[in-house]
Amino acid sequence: MRKALFPGSFDPITLGHYDIIKRGVTLFDEIIVAIGINADKKYMFSLEERKAFIEKTFADEPKVKVVTYEGLTVHFCQEIGVEFILRGLRNPADFEFEKAIAHTNRELASIETVFLLTAAKTSYISSSIVRDVIRNNGDYTKLVPDTVRIK
Repeated sequence: MRKALFPGSFDPITLGHYDIIKRGVTLFDEIIVAIGINADKKYMFSLEERKAFIEKTFADEPKVKVVTYEGLTVHFCQEIGVEFILRGLRNPADFEFEKAIAHTNRELASIETVFLLTAAKTSYISSSIVRDVIRNNGDYTKLVPDTVRIK
């Protein structure tokens, strides 16, 4: 069974993330969306909210699982028996950043990173942009799945 880990903070999940996951399920038997826990980072949404957003978004997709983890991503991959990391690339800066991480991961463990280019229509979206739109009372609903709603 080919499993891929799609790690991130997902604060919140965006339409860009959604696109990568939907396309990833055509390539892998299972996509494990892994929400990394970083105690030093200040999140807009709680871990429970972020997990619920993703679970609701993919409630009808049995090939998508949502988990949380701490520590190095490659160690978590080894712990759960995953050989692939799935990452989305929006631009050349993403590529340079992700390439360094992929080389490091391959050095630390025999984990391959698979890159998918984001769709042109979502390539400008990032969680930080979404958070900024939310903070400034903009219409964030055009940037996230329908399941992401602020109370």
